[in-house]
Amino acid sequence: MEERVRVRFAPSPTGLLHVGNARTALFNYLFARQTGGAFILRLEDTDAARSTAEAEETTLQDLRWLGLLWDEGPEQPGNFGPYRQSERLEIYRRYAQALLDQGKAYRCYCTEEELEEKRKRFLAKGIPPKYDGRCRGLTPDEEKTFAGSGRRPSLRFLVEARHITFEDQVKGRMSFDGQGVGDFIILRSDGIASYNFAAVIDDHLMEITDVIRGEDHLTNTPRQILVYQALDFAPPRFAHLSLILGPDRTPLSKRHGATAVSHFREEGYLPEALTNYLALLGWSPEDGHELLPLAELVRKFSLKRVSRSAAVFDFEKLNWINREHLKGLNREKALDACRPFLEKFGLPLEEKDPRWWQEAVAAVWGEIDCLAQIPERLQVFFDSGFHLSPEAESLLAKDESRRVIAALAEEIEKVPEITVENYRGLASAVGKKLHVSGKALFMPLRAALTGKIRGLELEKVFVLLGKENVSRRLRAISPQTA
Repeated sequence: MEERVRVRFAPSPTGLLHVGNARTALFNYLFARQTGGAFILRLEDTDAARSTAEAEETTLQDLRWLGLLWDEGPEQPGNFGPYRQSERLEIYRRYAQALLDQGKAYRCYCTEEELEEKRKRFLAKGIPPKYDGRCRGLTPDEEKTFAGSGRRPSLRFLVEARHITFEDQVKGRMSFDGQGVGDFIILRSDGIASYNFAAVIDDHLMEITDVIRGEDHLTNTPRQILVYQALDFAPPRFAHLSLILGPDRTPLSKRHGATAVSHFREEGYLPEALTNYLALLGWSPEDGHELLPLAELVRKFSLKRVSRSAAVFDFEKLNWINREHLKGLNREKALDACRPFLEKFGLPLEEKDPRWWQEAVAAVWGEIDCLAQIPERLQVFFDSGFHLSPEAESLLAKDESRRVIAALAEEIEKVPEITVENYRGLASAVGKKLHVSGKALFMPLRAALTGKIRGLELEKVFVLLGKENVSRRLRAISPQTA
């Protein structure tokens, strides 16, 4: 029977979901869907001091928002649970005891302070730190003495000198010197399994066939392979994704700006745009097309086209991709997408009918990179958001500007309403009356109606404000026309 692909995304709920981890989740999801396999979500929450329920919930929300729905995991149980490592501690202890009984692990009574001192000595000599094997050959009496003094042992895996090799689906053949690994902890003194041990047990018991993760885990792989071999488990296939770098070509971090998925969600990037962009960080489709919805990404994805080179996070390109995806929304869907941002900003949605809002959103749609920019663009149409900028005040203080304002206020009274059709006629009439045109005509009007000297097309401003509001703002600048 043909093996069914099973992949997993295993975040630690200790903070916000980073875009680098989101890309890892995405690649796992795409691989699972493209191969007809299963996408499993496992929470590695054994760091009790840092793991929080809030971080877990935010991670789940972000994954759902991105459309990366898991087949098994929290809130979607399957046959391989539990899916939180904090609920699997007895499983790890059972396998650790088996290794201890087989002489493949041993108790280590070294304190954290002693281990830190040894680490510093190694570093001072320019040697990569590793455990020196002090507790490898303790006699029963020595163990009894340590235990009697109150020391709680950890369990260390016994590493024999050897080369560890494996084929990486992205990086090719990898080889590590076992002598450089050192005996590593599989069970801490508090009974909590280490990452390298728990991940092996979980991946085996959950029948994971392919481990796709960031290359920051590459040095963990030889340790994990040794555990697989010691337990007589068949290891999965590995694929390590290159890092995501900032514009300065250092690992992407907060100093480069926002890096959490929740930030992009709160700023109003479309989820399909963010998944589209993340997919292009280290992967490219064969046909070279870059604007791809999630379903198309699934169809085209292949690990063979994942690059070994690091990818640079380009905020401008993300903005371009988001703008392109925004163009695909019709007016009704655009307003629905904007509504939460308008409400959060405090704009009075109830003051205007849906058709007006659709027209207003459409008027500024081509100016924005993300939905959070919409309310600021539209606040000018409400008195609470209208104020004169210093540049507008200076312009409107001039007599020639006030004459333009007064003349238009008079012309507007001659029409029942302002429309796209009569707007230019109104402006033309003022121009002919005062013998002005171009900036001398339109800049004072813009300043009086928007409080700024540049921005939206005046035609849209006039129509969206309507006759009553236009007339009121003009007369506020030139009250002598009242």
